[in-house]
Amino acid sequence: MKIAVVGATGLVGTKMIQILEERNFPVTELIPVASEKSIGKEIIFKGNNFKVVAMQTAIDMKPAIALFSAGGSTSLEWASKFAAAGITVIDNSSAWRMDTTKRLVVPEINANVLTSSDKIIANPNCSTIQMVMVLNPLHKKYKVKRIVVSTYQSVSGTGVKAVNQLMNERKGIKGEMAYHYPIDLNAIPHIDVFTENGYTKEEMKMVNETRKIMGDDSIRVTATTVRIPVIGGHSESVNVEFENDFDLNEVRIILENTSGVIVTDDVKNLKYPMPIDAHDKDDVFVGRLRRDETQPNTLNMFIVSDNLRKGAATNAVQIAEYLLENKLV
Repeated sequence: MKIAVVGATGLVGTKMIQILEERNFPVTELIPVASEKSIGKEIIFKGNNFKVVAMQTAIDMKPAIALFSAGGSTSLEWASKFAAAGITVIDNSSAWRMDTTKRLVVPEINANVLTSSDKIIANPNCSTIQMVMVLNPLHKKYKVKRIVVSTYQSVSGTGVKAVNQLMNERKGIKGEMAYHYPIDLNAIPHIDVFTENGYTKEEMKMVNETRKIMGDDSIRVTATTVRIPVIGGHSESVNVEFENDFDLNEVRIILENTSGVIVTDDVKNLKYPMPIDAHDKDDVFVGRLRRDETQPNTLNMFIVSDNLRKGAATNAVQIAEYLLENKLV
């Protein structure tokens, strides 16, 4: 079982390799792929050294699966070439997510849509993954009508350059800027580029991807995405209106019995989800569960997850595990 990791030296690529090892994925040979400047560097995996190679070299080595985390333009250029060679691509960029011919998968929700003919599989946006993990089981019971979500997203979602900017600002060091503005002691309501409707691409990803993953185009979603000075872990304030009324205790029971979700909701003892608690964990944490007292059938909640793990790398590896278990590769 040869596995390629494209973008192996980046934040998510590094995390993918770590998670393949943690979860004991049956890799016989790791094929790390990165940009030209990294070719020849060595990556340690399970105590063995593997040299970083170029794209075409990786294709020629014929891995069964290629985990891509190298940006949208790279995916658009190379994913089809890997797929044409019979390699199954699991892509972490936004390049293929809304392509009607490609599957957009959160394994706990819709892995059953996958077939052996799916050679390019899209990994959803990090902020979308953690939200649908919580909302999908509630949608099955009460039917989601409308979602209002505001995010508080960490700098690691942008990449190493943004983490360096935050830490440099903390130390009073001038350095390369990932953002147009300082991020330390600040909040920037701007993630990805602005679109013609005044929303950012990140906000529209949450709208469109949620409908596709949950398989319901009638769900209305409106989002505001904000970057905050936290290194890892995205947080979301979610207001969800259901078609049917709910019992708050039943909501808790449903979520407590949802694989991959942990309810942290004990305000008397000041227990609620925070990014610091989600760090390096694969679960999605939800709390602050309470009725919206301004309108019927509406629930407020706070959702937190490690954006590099379940929001990216772990979800991709879980897709690979599903493919393997179901003999789809």
